[in-house]
Amino acid sequence: MAKCSRRMFLLGTATTFAGAYLAACGSQPSAEIAATEIPVGSAKIIDNVIFAQPEEGVFKAYSQTCPHQNNLITEIDGDVATCTAHFTSYNLSDGSVIEGPGRDPLTEYEVTEEGGTVKTV
Repeated sequence: MAKCSRRMFLLGTATTFAGAYLAACGSQPSAEIAATEIPVGSAKIIDNVIFAQPEEGVFKAYSQTCPHQNNLITEIDGDVATCTAHFTSYNLSDGSVIEGPGRDPLTEYEVTEEGGTVKTV
């Protein structure tokens, strides 16, 4: 069994951290949905993206990953998304925390609407 030198340990730790950092800060996922499928005042989850329409003609997109502990948000009730792992609720108008242990807002993605399709940019 090979010994792990301090140098190799630090190099491995730095490489692991850099990979995790790049994965977290990488490009947003590419997802799209017909605008007519997103209910006004609510949202729909497609390809790990929460597409919301807080008011008619206004579209938002958020990561489905809860910023609290990286569980997937699976519950949408009107304009509220809830991570059922620890019950943090988010306002889908702006991604802010409504209640629960989470403190950070949802990660928001830029969206475009063209030809009746809403997609992340």
